[in-house]
Amino acid sequence: MFFADPHSPWQRPTNENTNGLLRQYFPKGTDLSRWSSTDLEAVAMAIDNRPRKKFGWRTPAEVFEEQLRSLQQPGVATTH
Repeated sequence: MFFADPHSPWQRPTNENTNGLLRQYFPKGTDLSRWSSTDLEAVAMAIDNRPRKKFGWRTPAEVFEEQLRSLQQPGVATTH
């Protein structure tokens, strides 16, 4: 477990990046109580399904599906 030092955002890159993405939808200081859970879920879905450079600009879901397909190799028939 890692705890970043106070006032050291460079130690929390994922957190800071996510905050930046969220601020595209909700400026700092926005009262989230005015948004429905459906609205908040839609924003979460949009952020979670963004293409990632580390995945060759594919979405995490695409990479996951590709991994699942690679595990589903056809069975080999055997005779006894």
